Amino acid sequence: MALLHLSGLMKSYASPDEPARTLVVDVPSFELHAGQQLALHGPSGSGKTTLLNLVAGILRADAGEIWLAGHNLTAVGESRRDRLRSELIGYIFQTFNLLQGYTALENVELAMRFGRGHDAAFAKHLLERVGLASRMNHRPRQLSAGQQQRVAVARALANHPRLILADEPTGNLDPAHAAAAIDLIRQVCREQGAALLLVSHDPTVLARFEEVVHLGAINRAAA
Repeated sequence: MALLHLSGLMKSYASPDEPARTLVVDVPSFELHAGQQLALHGPSGSGKTTLLNLVAGILRADAGEIWLAGHNLTAVGESRRDRLRSELIGYIFQTFNLLQGYTALENVELAMRFGRGHDAAFAKHLLERVGLASRMNHRPRQLSAGQQQRVAVARALANHPRLILADEPTGNLDPAHAAAAIDLIRQVCREQGAALLLVSHDPTVLARFEEVVHLGAINRAAA
């Protein structure tokens, strides 16, 4: 059984310049299996971020089903969906989305409070694993872009998620640091047993994956 299964998934948006809604996501069927690492690529505006936000439960689908680890995320209420997201999904954003008033360690620990509970030892372990043992008590503004991205990776893994979603996670890094960051994300996902679904249009990133699929192959709205 697939870890993630999408069926008949559709999402459209109203446009102020058009009388009809614009269809952004139209995925008849898609599956991702436990431990699988897949990169989706496509141009800007092709629905990559919208698709990830639907899977994460940040957006509600217009139609279709999203099954994750045996749970139908489209059939539960908002509070239950939020709970499942915190327990099953880790999200790495392009802009990192770190809380500026908190240290690296506190950012990871805060994520735990929305999931399986606080575990200071594991939070420290994750930051050590991503090479930030000496930066745990630094705030985001005291860290480089690459270091902030590493905090974001550690935070995404804080609740032992089954699935990691990564939305252009190297968009703020130069090519050399981007390649190293992707290798780190992939390795840490393997160590934690998490599947990885990443979207990007960066050839440097895509070259680090064995499995690369054009978004248009699964999303008819992007074809």
